[in-house]
Amino acid sequence: MSDTSRRHGRQKTGPTRHGRLHTPSPVGLVVKAVAVALAVALVSIGGVAAYAINGIAQQVNANAVDISGGGDQPPPPPVLGAFEGGFNFLIIGTDNDPNQGDTFGERDATLNDVNILLHVSADHKNAVVVSFPRDLMIAHPECTDPSTGEVFDAMSSQPLNEAFSRGGLACVNTTIESLTGLDINYAAATSFNGVIEMTNAIGGVPVCLVEPIFDSDSGLDLPAGTSVIEGQMALAFLRNRHGVGDGSDLSRIASQQQYLSSMVRTLKSANTLTDISKLYGLASAAAQNIQLSTSLTSLDSMVSLALTMKDVDLNNIVFVQYPTGADADDPNKVVPVQDLADVLFAKLQADQPFTLAEGSTGTGSTVVDDGTTAPADPGTEAGTDPGTDPATGDPTATDAPVEASPEVIDGLKGQTAAEQTCANAFSY
Repeated sequence: MSDTSRRHGRQKTGPTRHGRLHTPSPVGLVVKAVAVALAVALVSIGGVAAYAINGIAQQVNANAVDISGGGDQPPPPPVLGAFEGGFNFLIIGTDNDPNQGDTFGERDATLNDVNILLHVSADHKNAVVVSFPRDLMIAHPECTDPSTGEVFDAMSSQPLNEAFSRGGLACVNTTIESLTGLDINYAAATSFNGVIEMTNAIGGVPVCLVEPIFDSDSGLDLPAGTSVIEGQMALAFLRNRHGVGDGSDLSRIASQQQYLSSMVRTLKSANTLTDISKLYGLASAAAQNIQLSTSLTSLDSMVSLALTMKDVDLNNIVFVQYPTGADADDPNKVVPVQDLADVLFAKLQADQPFTLAEGSTGTGSTVVDDGTTAPADPGTEAGTDPGTDPATGDPTATDAPVEASPEVIDGLKGQTAAEQTCANAFSY
């Protein structure tokens, strides 16, 4: 053991220490986290004045965290304009909050149980949301806690959700950067109460179940079909694992992606963006339940995020699970499928759009055809749009260029924000 490891009383290897949970540990924080990020951004679109109120602004700035590691901060965004180029935004959900007490079970440490990376392309036409499983076994880099200056040694194979205990949001950010090879300049963290407050603020989020699900562990009790959920029931839906798919965390991620895509559609709806009370409620709930990086605490930064995201087509927002396989040493953990992960992050690094293969939602959810998806034009080939003269049916003289269809990446699990999905009840 190194001197630094002795100083902090941590082993580089050995069993992972978790608190005793009276209920399953929450993977549902993914929604809360992304919901907060999208909510704050969208609040800025129609509620700039509300967000700027001193009480809210002071709350946000008081909790800000420097994730730069002593490096340069990103350049300031244009005043009331969209970001120039793309960006990467990390959103994490923790399983512990001093204000929640023992409501969700006893915990003796704070873990980053939900880890989501939002990538927006430089042309602002595409976005990818990557969910990283909490039990993903990876190497952890050296981390420095920006609030204390405490240094934590690098570690070999350990679960991803150990990162927060080694330097908070800044260390999780450094760990995801190391794993993906991407530069991440913006980050946010939140905990349990956020999902309750955020869903209440927007009046609930529609979710769909193939069959009724009752799970006493999470408290989920919903009928088949579509229900609009908020508050504790939204938290139960996001935390529920034993009642969905094959009972694994990966199935739960599929349910969370259903919730996230539905929330995006709700937040982008006209009613949400024109309802001043909802916009102010979102801003207030976000300020009270999230911790932002210092790169995101200015009003201009939040408005710029909003203007960058607001026009991305729902079909071009892709939710994916980080590719994993079973851990031969521990059936409760997963390990990277490195070849597929390399393909995924090479696409993000190069800012190249991609799409998922049909039937890629996994065991946790099923795509439903509600008739809202527009069919593709069977007569159009990548490269040119022949066009026709309505009178003669002949090709027009002004052929317009057409973008080639995005490459399909086989093996990735997920869905687009436009797809309607329903959660599958647990099956043996």
